[in-house]
Amino acid sequence: MQRLKRPRLGMLGLACLLLLSGVLGLLVGAAPVSIGEVWAVFSGQTPDPVTAIIINSIRLPRVVGAAFTGAALAISGVLFQALLRNPLAEPYLLGVSSGAALGAVMALTVLGGILGPLGTLSFALIGALLAIMLVFWVAVSASRLDTYVLILSGVVVAAFCGAVMMLVLSLAEEDTLRSAVLWTMGSLERASWHGNLILGICVLISGAISFGLARHLNAFSIGEEAAAYLGAEVEKVKRIVYFVASLLAAVTVSTAGVIGFVGLVVPHAIRMLWGGDHRLLIPLAALGGGVSLILADAVARAALSPLELPIGVVTAILGVPFFLVLLRRSYV
Repeated sequence: MQRLKRPRLGMLGLACLLLLSGVLGLLVGAAPVSIGEVWAVFSGQTPDPVTAIIINSIRLPRVVGAAFTGAALAISGVLFQALLRNPLAEPYLLGVSSGAALGAVMALTVLGGILGPLGTLSFALIGALLAIMLVFWVAVSASRLDTYVLILSGVVVAAFCGAVMMLVLSLAEEDTLRSAVLWTMGSLERASWHGNLILGICVLISGAISFGLARHLNAFSIGEEAAAYLGAEVEKVKRIVYFVASLLAAVTVSTAGVIGFVGLVVPHAIRMLWGGDHRLLIPLAALGGGVSLILADAVARAALSPLELPIGVVTAILGVPFFLVLLRRSYV
């Protein structure tokens, strides 16, 4: 596949797509809203307070949350692919999502949701962090982070968390079972300005750290020994990349549940279009991740309106064939 030139022009185009997809996200939903009503709300001229509430308090936080979540997943995917030197790596490969999902399911079923949404988010984040620490502890040997052991330990931890989660769900009461299962499928209906603020800060800080490591990540593509020869502090960079990528995935799972394929498909597509220079790949992937998840959320709300599909189901249904096409083209 021929790569596109002028990546900065592509960045501008993705930024415009992000804005347009955001507008679409404000229009789509169970309650019909026109573009004129959206303009009226933002200009302070709306005569209908209900429309203002729908846009300002429900859909706008959801669109912003989708943009930040997609950016976080895409950046996390870029980092994991650089760390493992594998373009097919993705944020949930190392057990982060399974640990977060287990924490959320425990809060919703064992504790019966008595801690409220914030308690569920906290348990999800704790579960993700425990999974990260366990995988890291297993993978570190002789002061060296072994990427092969990292993958194997992540798969084992994910399998263990998944088994415990299935056990908990099988013993859960019927009234809590649905909410727990929906959490594992991913949803942005819990999006709030407070959660978006936390997520946005994490994305901006992690994105800045990742961009600062772009030169080292480029060196990683030719191997660890060559990267060390070129001046990269290999072990230090590997640990920073692992923790930043894992924390990004953990925060997104704790706020939006398990959403797959964004961190896999988006970086892969961006790399095919504009190359693998991480100084461009990271910001382009962040914009592309935001666009893709906003559009996926719009599809989730519009496909069976007024019913809403889990966004994780939408990203899987749309992501799998798209990724297979990309994979075939990349090796033809």
